[in-house]
Amino acid sequence: MFKKYYCLAFLVFSLSLLVTHSGFAQSMLTKGATAPVFTAQASLAGSEFDFSLKNALAKGPVVVYFYPSAYTGGCDAEAHAFAENKDKFTAAGTTIIGVSADDITRLNKFSSDPNYCAGKFPVASDADGKIAASYGLTMGAAKLGAKDVLGQDLTHGFIPRTTYVIGKDGKIVAVFSSSTDHISPTDHVDKALAIVKGL
Repeated sequence: MFKKYYCLAFLVFSLSLLVTHSGFAQSMLTKGATAPVFTAQASLAGSEFDFSLKNALAKGPVVVYFYPSAYTGGCDAEAHAFAENKDKFTAAGTTIIGVSADDITRLNKFSSDPNYCAGKFPVASDADGKIAASYGLTMGAAKLGAKDVLGQDLTHGFIPRTTYVIGKDGKIVAVFSSSTDHISPTDHVDKALAIVKGL
């Protein structure tokens, strides 16, 4: 009798996992979907402001890139690459906005750091993961004992590294993720730039 109930419980658990993973896959926004507009507290060159995706789209395409955390290896390389290529994105009429769960104090420093964002583009705070969730991304829990390259404790959750290229009409033109497409942080920059140049 115990074995029968154990098997039934295992089957129910397995099905629940399947439904959960299927739901996640279906909820993650894909090419052709309408990008959810959002406003968020952001920082550019150390100065705080309210970023509006709606207002940015009125000017042209927007690259919304989600990343796990400021001052961590891959995210630092990605931010540096976006900064190095900022003039090329501008020439293509494109706005860049980075989004993470970092608080605005960390982002003020990161956005002005000459080694990373270098004051070239803004980064926004999504501390509760609501913006990420609207794009179908699940923020992972904070990792106990995790530290950044400055030796500071990382107490916030991590959003999966995912880039959305959004056309001026508000439709998603392309999406790529390190977890599913197995690309490096700097590949996100190269791929986004190639796409916006063709818009």
